[in-house]
Amino acid sequence: MTERAIPPAAPEAVEQGFDLREALGFVWRQWKFVFAITALFCAVGFVMLLQQTPLYTASSQILLDPQQQRPPGGGAELPQITLDLSMMQSQIAIIRSTDFLRRIVERKHLATDPALAGGPVSAMAAQTTPTIWSEIRSFFSSLIPSEVSVAATSTASESGSVAGTASSGPGGDGIPTAELPAIRALSSSLKVSRAEDAGYVLTISVTSPDPASAARLTNDVADAYLVDKLDARFDAAKRASSWLGDRLVSLQDQLHDSEEAVEDFRAKNGLVQSASGVTLTQQQLADLNAGLVSAKADLAQKKAQVDLLNSIAAKGGSLQDMPSITNAGALPTLRAQASALSVQEAKLLTRYDRSYPLVVNVEAQLRDVQRSIAAETERLAAGIRNDYSLAQAREASLQASLRQATGQTNLDDATAIRLHELERTAEVNKTLFEDFLKQAKITQADATFEPQDARVITPALVPGTPSSPQKQRFMAVTLFIGLLSGVGGAFAKEKLRSGFTTPKEVEEQLGLPVLASVTHMAARDLKGDVASAALPIYDVPMTKPLGRYSEAIRSLRSGVHMTDVDHPPKVIQVTSAAPSEGKTTIALSLAASAAVAKLRVLVIDADLRHPSVTRAFGLQKAPGLVDLLLGEVSLEDVLNYHEGGKYWVLSAGNKTANPTDLLGSERMKAMVAGFKQSYDLVIIDTPPSGPVIDPVVVAQLADKIVFVVRWGKTARELVKQSVEQLSGHRKLAGVAFNMVNEKEAQKYGKYGYSYYYGTRYYKNYYAE
Repeated sequence: MTERAIPPAAPEAVEQGFDLREALGFVWRQWKFVFAITALFCAVGFVMLLQQTPLYTASSQILLDPQQQRPPGGGAELPQITLDLSMMQSQIAIIRSTDFLRRIVERKHLATDPALAGGPVSAMAAQTTPTIWSEIRSFFSSLIPSEVSVAATSTASESGSVAGTASSGPGGDGIPTAELPAIRALSSSLKVSRAEDAGYVLTISVTSPDPASAARLTNDVADAYLVDKLDARFDAAKRASSWLGDRLVSLQDQLHDSEEAVEDFRAKNGLVQSASGVTLTQQQLADLNAGLVSAKADLAQKKAQVDLLNSIAAKGGSLQDMPSITNAGALPTLRAQASALSVQEAKLLTRYDRSYPLVVNVEAQLRDVQRSIAAETERLAAGIRNDYSLAQAREASLQASLRQATGQTNLDDATAIRLHELERTAEVNKTLFEDFLKQAKITQADATFEPQDARVITPALVPGTPSSPQKQRFMAVTLFIGLLSGVGGAFAKEKLRSGFTTPKEVEEQLGLPVLASVTHMAARDLKGDVASAALPIYDVPMTKPLGRYSEAIRSLRSGVHMTDVDHPPKVIQVTSAAPSEGKTTIALSLAASAAVAKLRVLVIDADLRHPSVTRAFGLQKAPGLVDLLLGEVSLEDVLNYHEGGKYWVLSAGNKTANPTDLLGSERMKAMVAGFKQSYDLVIIDTPPSGPVIDPVVVAQLADKIVFVVRWGKTARELVKQSVEQLSGHRKLAGVAFNMVNEKEAQKYGKYGYSYYYGTRYYKNYYAE
């Protein structure tokens, strides 16, 4: 399974948006996990469903007449939607109240009723332990806006009503201790809501394990509500009528006293109210203010003209350029005469000189006209200055008159303020008295008239089927929650996956192409025949040159070669980010593949700390690279020919305390340069770049670097850090995916190599 990777695309060429094949690959990879989580949720839900007690709900409907809820002749100005919502919520709160339920228990003698005192409803009320289903139902109920469903409000108030009853304690709020269990049981089983699409209809429901008890208790609550409304209306009307009568007497006395105070103040100060409601002094003051505003505006305009006139004169300009002077007075006529004389002068000068009598006469006339223009300009400028002086005098006169008038009206203003205070007090007392008188008449009518503003339109019947639990809905919600949790968990697993699995990830995060993808070789794939022992994996390119593994190594070698076609690399460094990545196997496999192509190949074991190549060929005790660099042996003593792979091997040699210094020495550089002349391909196996700096030092000697990444295992952060260390030399040819799990790689959609090359059709091209 191989493929030549395409260099990373430009950012604008990267596909955007939803990719169906990626989604299908995600489902293929995680369907077992999603199925397991969903099945677990369904199993738990099924067990919970078996433990639920069947409950029966009986419902009764009450119609409220909104016209009778308003006082006669009042309340019509309120918006209908506000009145409807507030009225319905108020009635629901009344039915849910502890005091109302207490009156039901007392009137219907329910304290000793088996249905409430230790009966099925009481037993259901005692089950206060919350379940997972109740939590899920509360979560979805919270998503419904409160203004859309009044039922949600009443349901949420159930727990508060029960808690309020319990907190009162035995005998609290005047409730007998014997009635408390019955009240708690009735409150927990009662639900009041507004009927959907039914206007002013309230639905009262009682839930019980006994269907007959549910119907009977529902009808008891509905009948008690009708009686309670009549009693409450009559009592309220009587109390309001009595209070309004006492209040009217005091208001009448206040109105009489305030009106007498107004008349006495007018008579004492000699004030006669005019049609407009103001005095002569006040009218005069208003006129002066208006005149002063006009005078200030005119003064500002005249001042602007004078300032412009002075500015032109200060700058040595011509006053004729001023807009208010240019076309004023006789200036237009004089300028026309000057223009005509100038034209006449110009014509004469074309024929005569300046001493000619006609020329002298025309010049004299032109000077006279120019003097007239100057005189007229000065006259107009003087007129502007005079207008400004007059405007100043007018504004000062109005200011003086206004100050005098203001001093004269101080006493009148104080008197008028006091008069207005007395008049406002009298007007308020009059309005208040009239409102109370009107309300007293309405209340008296309400006390004697008792309309039927509520009636039962649907009595409760004994239910034939249980209302809870709703098995299909319960299991559907459980299935949905389980599926959602499974998908969320699978998505979290994908995000927490540390290794690279597709070439797309490598190209996007590292900016490097994937040169080849090498599948994981099983033990049975390494046997030459049934009787023979398993072959070393690095000899497979020699023994099975047409197999998938050999094709992957050949593709890797070709990819490195294509990185620089004009100057094919001869020294190739093989490294990885961490140990156990298979870099040594890749290096030896590259050597065997090149040897199959009849190239002279040398493998150098530059991993002086953990020499894997040396151990693979059993050369631990033989002299090698360290001895050669120290000058202790000759080159012929350290080169070993591998018959199985047809290439030469230079082992690591003895241990050394300074491997980095040896690898970066000038002797090492000279030795590699000599190998480039003697061999067609030199492959250097170096340690992982994560723990040590040796690969960075050797990178200076290599033409190209092959970075080995174990498929799906090596942490992306570690790989990225290692690539950044080596990328400074600009010699990274690309990445080689190693130990690819073919079965799992097929699940990564169009970006998994095995998706294409793992099929049976493409396997026909390989000879294993």
